[in-house]
Amino acid sequence: MSGPLVIRGSVSVPEAELQWRFSRSSGPGGQHVNTTDSQVELRFDLAATEALPPVWKRRALERLEGRLTGGVIAVRASEHRSQWRNREAAAARLAALLAEATAPPPKVRRATKIPRGINERRLRVKKRRSETKRGRSGGGWD
Repeated sequence: MSGPLVIRGSVSVPEAELQWRFSRSSGPGGQHVNTTDSQVELRFDLAATEALPPVWKRRALERLEGRLTGGVIAVRASEHRSQWRNREAAAARLAALLAEATAPPPKVRRATKIPRGINERRLRVKKRRSETKRGRSGGGWD
């Protein structure tokens, strides 16, 4: 994993702002797991970065507030047996997290009034159905 981490469009985080840490991973791998540092932790200082536009940075800081530790976001990956694949997984996870956190807020939904004709038609159909059912219980089938 080398080069900038692309967030969305032309916005990317330079490799110099990413901090990688490796440690021994738990899980499958037999004896190999005890000798290789395959677990990856990717850290990114969101509070100090200049790579993101100010609006995106503010949005991300607000939305990721619960996941930040001193303005730094950390992502771990240990699902693969190779360190390289875990690096790719961590980078993809961080990019997706930042893309979601910096996305513009959804459009505000404006409440609309139900047209009178639709309501009247619904009530007419209900009335007709109720009369049909009432007609069935009249008896008279001796």
